[in-house]
Amino acid sequence: MLVVVSPAKKLDFENLAPTEEHSTCEFLEISKKLIKDLKKLNVDDIAKLMKLSKPLAELNFSRYKTFETPFSLKNAKQAAYAFKGDTYVGLDFESFNKSEIKYAQTNLRILSGLYGLLKPLDLIQPYRLEMGTRFGVGDAKNLYGVWQDSITSKLNKELKSNKVLVNCASKEYFSAIDFKNLNAEVIVPVFKEKKNGEYKIISFAAKRARGMMSQYIIKNKIKDIQGLKKFNMANYKFSSKMSYGNELVFVR
Repeated sequence: MLVVVSPAKKLDFENLAPTEEHSTCEFLEISKKLIKDLKKLNVDDIAKLMKLSKPLAELNFSRYKTFETPFSLKNAKQAAYAFKGDTYVGLDFESFNKSEIKYAQTNLRILSGLYGLLKPLDLIQPYRLEMGTRFGVGDAKNLYGVWQDSITSKLNKELKSNKVLVNCASKEYFSAIDFKNLNAEVIVPVFKEKKNGEYKIISFAAKRARGMMSQYIIKNKIKDIQGLKKFNMANYKFSSKMSYGNELVFVR
């Protein structure tokens, strides 16, 4: 069972990861091409392209300018420890032991606008480049055009021994996968909260729950859909009544 998640805007490059173990991003050469073109943008260009405030645009202008390879523990950090958004609060990668980290390296992937597809321990440098950004290289007019073939091909290779892909990513990021050419059964966990008598998707809660689902799959080495249905972290329960097709709905 292979799980994919989105990256996070919030990053932590101030604190060291609890391990020096690391790996290398599969598509770093493509990342370098994107950075080469991003370095051509000024602060105003970045603010307009990414709809950012001037301080955030200046921050990312600086990030692009200081991007350099090769990556090492001195200038980069392992992805699963660097991302700090709601999904990663739920994932709680810091709680993983050595065996769980090893399992995650095989069974968890992070989709990224700059790096394409990351293993948890792949080294990255700080960046901001949402997958939906209309920015590309060569003949690609956007990042979907840049990444879709590479990501889908790589996932298909990894899915030869993992016939089920669990989509714990957002629609923006999962759209970077060519679903029609993906050789796997795709399962989409959906998380809903009961508010005023109705079950609704609450964005921040759903992001955190997707992280918890990823944690649950890895720590329990879940291998089938029946195992997914037993997910019960943070008081979520599987709802067979609300689930349909490839969507497994969990409520609380």
